[in-house]
Amino acid sequence: MTAPLTPPDNQPPEEPQHPEAAPAGGHGSTADHSDHGDHTGLGGPELARELREGALIALLVAVSGVLLGVLWNWLAPHIPLIADTRNVYLKNTEGEEAIGADGTFVLLSLAFGVLSTAVVFLIRRRGGIPLVVALVLGGLLGAALGWLTGMWLGPTPDVAAHAKQVGPGVTFYGPLRLQAKGALLVWPIAAMLTQLALTGLFGPRDPEPPAPDWSGHQGQDWSGHPRQEPPAEG
Repeated sequence: MTAPLTPPDNQPPEEPQHPEAAPAGGHGSTADHSDHGDHTGLGGPELARELREGALIALLVAVSGVLLGVLWNWLAPHIPLIADTRNVYLKNTEGEEAIGADGTFVLLSLAFGVLSTAVVFLIRRRGGIPLVVALVLGGLLGAALGWLTGMWLGPTPDVAAHAKQVGPGVTFYGPLRLQAKGALLVWPIAAMLTQLALTGLFGPRDPEPPAPDWSGHQGQDWSGHPRQEPPAEG
């Protein structure tokens, strides 16, 4: 008879160990943590940097609206007025100075939108949603600032006091006004379209995918025979 194999000291038999299991599990856990960390930090610093640059660009573009106001007040035609002892009249009843003021503002806003966007593109050489938003927001603020600056630099809006100051029968100029408020949108629209055009023409290109093989020889060599695959190792 053969005695049963009993562990000494009545200890339970040891279970078989699988050394591959622990490293595999540990490696998988490490990989999971690593992947989780990569996804957590993906785009964080890059996005923060783009937001900071966008805020700076929007501020600089908006401040340049002061120059727009100076040029608008200098180049736009002013409305000549004349007064008697009671009322104020247009000196030229068929004058087009009011339309000319709006047209000058539109042309200047268009030029500022194109030039500001071109300068930003030459410096950064790339696009992105934060940049487009910064150009649009900065252009809108710049147009509003230019409008207010031009009116502030122009003649006083108090026409009655101005007429009383110069006296009856003396020609003076009315305040610089923007009749069509939609002209404030010209700068941001021009900036957005210019950015899209420059990015499409001169922006970085995505790598082109490989061209598909339409020759019909995927499984054959050029002689028409089936392609021989190398033998698998081991």
